[in-house]
Amino acid sequence: MNALPVVVVGAGPVGLAAAAELAGRGVPVLVLERGAHAGAAVAQWNHVRLFSRWAELIAPAARPILAESDWRAPDPASYPTGAEWVTRYLRPLAERLGERVRYGAEVVGVARRGRDRVVDAGRDTEPLTVHIRTAAGDERIAAQALIDASGTWTAPNPLGGDGLPAIGESAAAERITYRVPDLTDPAGRSRYAGKHIALAGSGHSALTALVAFAALAAEHPGTRITWLLRRGDIGATFGGGASDQLPARGALGEHGRKAVEAGRVEVVYGFRTETVERDAAGRLVLIPAAGAPVEAVDEVVVLTGFRPDLSWLSEVRLELDATLQAPTALAPLIDPNLHSCGTVYPHGVRELAHPEPGVFLAGMKSYGRAPTFLAMTGYEQVRSIAAALAGDHEAAARVELVLPDTGVCGGSGLFDAPAEEESGGGCCSTPAADLALSAPGGLPQLPLSERIR
Repeated sequence: MNALPVVVVGAGPVGLAAAAELAGRGVPVLVLERGAHAGAAVAQWNHVRLFSRWAELIAPAARPILAESDWRAPDPASYPTGAEWVTRYLRPLAERLGERVRYGAEVVGVARRGRDRVVDAGRDTEPLTVHIRTAAGDERIAAQALIDASGTWTAPNPLGGDGLPAIGESAAAERITYRVPDLTDPAGRSRYAGKHIALAGSGHSALTALVAFAALAAEHPGTRITWLLRRGDIGATFGGGASDQLPARGALGEHGRKAVEAGRVEVVYGFRTETVERDAAGRLVLIPAAGAPVEAVDEVVVLTGFRPDLSWLSEVRLELDATLQAPTALAPLIDPNLHSCGTVYPHGVRELAHPEPGVFLAGMKSYGRAPTFLAMTGYEQVRSIAAALAGDHEAAARVELVLPDTGVCGGSGLFDAPAEEESGGGCCSTPAADLALSAPGGLPQLPLSERIR
């Protein structure tokens, strides 16, 4: 099967890093991206600034490929927006990878050739078949292995407090968004200015939106912000402030704290939405499982994290943690109850392997519902996987990631962070993006993610 390509799903930061690693080792690789260009998911949060510096957002394997062109490396100490990450790095890298990257190809299934998941025979000798949907029709591609780096951007968590959509949530879809709004855009400002906005979520994406809405309220006094927290108190939501070892994270938390203290935000604790109704004027009423409802809501912004879409992997054998939906060997290392992005031990093919030979989840998707992903961790993941697929098991087992003392993460930074607030690192608690993606790298909460949530 060595003549068959390794199929990588997703032309985001980690997917392209995987392709660069494999290409550098002479392993045939094909990246399938359902969007029209590289970094399509990152481009959807283009207005958000990452907490990670450029130094942590460029994969080591990508540098020699880009160096063969007229590409100019960005200032390693600066912090890009999602748009800059796409235009100055992801698209140039995809262009250099050339025909190894295919667009408009949505992966809808993967299986072992001629065998469903209950058949044992041939699982280590038959190739994988990757089922894709394109504008021209359906196709199947034979592959020696598959690296799923599709991220979690397309599967945001719902408003409902039990992990499922609240009753009436789908019917009110035109008034609900699950992304950080772009208030630098006139259309975005006009949608929210002077309205009653209910914001659900307590991570860095939610803080980013909170700060932006507070600024909007200062300009448009009729704007009302209700912040819905599932927890019983504010707790550590704002982070460590000035004493935070990660200044950018601390700055974001301080902005959020000041917005609340200034009275621009009403905080409702212990609020778990159960039902979404409409009042006589057509505005929304959010009804919790217990307590008083939040009434006369014009717009709802839900930033409660993301989850992996595992539906198209139903015919391969995965071994996932029951809680996080991450690989079982990885889950204890990334448990958000115990770890932040700076304390996650670097890991690779051993922790990411599944009972299905040659199938790996990488990047933000490998973290399941854990929000502490960062781009550098994803790059190390695919370096190890690529080494194993190339037969270099010594390199696959070796840890080659050294994190800066301050730690690095991605996710949602300030919309227009002043220079003095961009001088520190960052950390994700809920992402990105795929990375920074937190991050969304810390793709998504962004991504990136960085939760690149």
